[in-house]
Amino acid sequence: MKHHPPASSRPSYTHRQLGFSLIEIMVVVVIMGIMAALIVPNLMDRPDQARAVAARQDIGALMQALKLYRLDNGRYPSAEEGLKALVNDPANGQRSGRRSYMDRLPNDPWGTPYQYLNPGVHGEIDVFSLGADGHPGGEGNDADIGSWSK
Repeated sequence: MKHHPPASSRPSYTHRQLGFSLIEIMVVVVIMGIMAALIVPNLMDRPDQARAVAARQDIGALMQALKLYRLDNGRYPSAEEGLKALVNDPANGQRSGRRSYMDRLPNDPWGTPYQYLNPGVHGEIDVFSLGADGHPGGEGNDADIGSWSK
């Protein structure tokens, strides 16, 4: 008489083994790699594009404040007065009688102050950022963004 192991310890061929095979996992990893190679380069430019859009919006707000200043005063601020003429923030803490056109002067998205020219090179006045490199001119992310550019 042969001794057979109990039925519970015998391998059952009717039940399929749970889990993924190595081939299945490798196929998923390869598909994810292909998707990442297609998508990641498109996302890498997004922060730089967002900074350029933010700079254009800030410049638009500064130009509107400068136009209001001109309506009230009959002229744009001089080059010496600069953009600081738009905020009523005297050093001595006393409020002057003049109107405040902005709560505060924003810096460009790269952390440097916006530039102001009166008279301007591209128009009656120019408000601009020197871009990521902080130097005049440049291309791509380093290009100047100003009131003349759209």
